[in-house]
Amino acid sequence: MLKNIKAIFILLFSFQTCWSYAQGREYRLVWSDEFNDSESLDTTKWNYEWGYVRNHEQQYYQSDNARVHDGMLTITVRRDSSSQGVRYTSASINTRGKYEFLYGRLEVRARIPHAKGVWPAIWTLGSTWEWPSCGEIDVMEYYHKQGIPYILANYAHGTDQRWKAAWNSKAIPYAHFLERDPYFTDRFHIWRLDWTPDSITIWLDEEKLNQTGIAETVNGKLGEHKSPFTTPQYILLNLALGGDNGGPIDNDALPACYDIDWVRVYQPVEETSR
Repeated sequence: MLKNIKAIFILLFSFQTCWSYAQGREYRLVWSDEFNDSESLDTTKWNYEWGYVRNHEQQYYQSDNARVHDGMLTITVRRDSSSQGVRYTSASINTRGKYEFLYGRLEVRARIPHAKGVWPAIWTLGSTWEWPSCGEIDVMEYYHKQGIPYILANYAHGTDQRWKAAWNSKAIPYAHFLERDPYFTDRFHIWRLDWTPDSITIWLDEEKLNQTGIAETVNGKLGEHKSPFTTPQYILLNLALGGDNGGPIDNDALPACYDIDWVRVYQPVEETSR
């Protein structure tokens, strides 16, 4: 009975959220993971990444570091001495091949770690071309730059050179958010991506962080001189450590946890009703 009551509450909350963030436009929830239905990740929605994947990062990705509990997903990065040659482990998940979307609204409610060396992210990638011509949207990144912590919101598209991206990046000092709320670190926050045929905008708790026009994101010849943001993207959530951007690691701050309450995708009603 209690489980049924909780499910009803979740549905009502989701419906309310669908309309409360619409800002004059009607949106409908079309895909979500509330992390409520089981004690393990729903692998009909998500894939695990394994091993050392990108950016010269220090962590080894594995499924054990992603845990569903108490209505949320927790990704933990920790020191590891049990495996030969592995110093740190963490988790990275994505919806590639299982869910992609084109335009609409992505929202993620999460609480991020803030230790030196950690690199949590909410991002999307396309699958039409090779990176970066596939397009990348970093709805959230957090890491230290020259010892100063930042929250970042970025877009990338392709150039004429293989694996060389054209970036539109915005780095906001973490102190900006702490000045607004001294307890910012302890709270959950909503990161939002609004994506239309004309523009892409990234928000954090209703504060606009970065915006770009689709016409400004045209690939080079490797991406057929097209914008990657006119093709579907899939969702990634991960907690990296060190590497190209994470910087020096504070071992005393580990383990560190990245808590995700929910992930939701909305589409305008007029589009979902076609």
